[in-house]
Amino acid sequence: MLINMSGQRALPQSKEALLKSYQTRLKDDVKSILENFEETVKLARGEGDSQLSKTTQCEQDTYEMQVRAANIVRAFESLMKLVSDIKQYLILNDFHSVNEAIATNSQLFRATQRDCDKKLMKLRDEMALDLYDLEEEYYTSIFK
Repeated sequence: MLINMSGQRALPQSKEALLKSYQTRLKDDVKSILENFEETVKLARGEGDSQLSKTTQCEQDTYEMQVRAANIVRAFESLMKLVSDIKQYLILNDFHSVNEAIATNSQLFRATQRDCDKKLMKLRDEMALDLYDLEEEYYTSIFK
C-alpha cells in the first residue's frame, strides 16, 4: 500500500490512470448531453434565421433534432456503461475490507484450531494413560 504526503493511501499509477479516464468519460458524456439538449431546445423554439422555405427548414430541424436525440441517448448509454465499469472497479479493488474480513476469520479459525489441538492432545494423553493401565492390568491379571 502506498502512502502519500498527507497520510492517505495513494493509488498505484495504473489505478489512478483508470480513475482519471473514468472522470474524463463522465465529463465528456455530460458535456455531450448538455450541448445536444441545448441545441434541441433551440431548434424546437425555431431560433435562427434561414434562407430556406418553412417546410424545408422544418424538415431540416426535425432531422437535426432526431440526430441530437440519438446523440443524447448514446451519451446516456455511455454513462450507464461508465457506472457499470465503476461498480466493477469497486468490486475488484475493494481489497482492504476483504483483507480485513479474511484476517479476522483467519484469527478466529487459528484460535479454534489451537483449542481443538489442545483438546486432542489432552484426549491422547488420557487415552495413553488408560491404555497403559489396561495393559498393566492385563499382564498382572490371573485370567490371561
